[in-house]
Amino acid sequence: MLHAHSEHDSEPPACLHLPDENATLAAGARLAAGLPDRLRIFLQGDLGAGKTTLTRGLLRGLGFTGRVKSPTYTLVEPYNNSRIAVYHFDFYRFTHAEEFLEAGLEEYFEGDGICLVEWPKLAQPYLPAADLEIGLRISASGGRDLELRALSTEGRQCLEKFISAADTHRP
Repeated sequence: MLHAHSEHDSEPPACLHLPDENATLAAGARLAAGLPDRLRIFLQGDLGAGKTTLTRGLLRGLGFTGRVKSPTYTLVEPYNNSRIAVYHFDFYRFTHAEEFLEAGLEEYFEGDGICLVEWPKLAQPYLPAADLEIGLRISASGGRDLELRALSTEGRQCLEKFISAADTHRP
């Protein structure tokens, strides 16, 4: 089931340079502060770009204190011991998009919770549309470059809270 994106597609993304791992964790925690009870977030970036580190920061920001690992081999890691249920997906190992349906993963996207999805293109056209798209790239100057783009009203509200929180932490 392919969903069209909203009018937010044409809005410019919010961009931020993350000089180190601690900054990536802090960005995830700041994102957690503005999360609603339900949101679909697509995480874009090459291997080693920091997607799982950002997810770890988000989970810490929600109060989760356990181990956070990449779901590369398990497809999904559920985290239910935080303020909001979080489901972290990784479709890197998919050889065909139908694996999304075969694994019965669509039910995770039907209820409340935050769905963080790495390698979402590999599950298309079956994956529901994202509310927020986050891109991470290794920067030529070191660290990571973070780009956030809202793709729905809920994504826009979350992004506005992220930007507002960043503005309050500036010197």
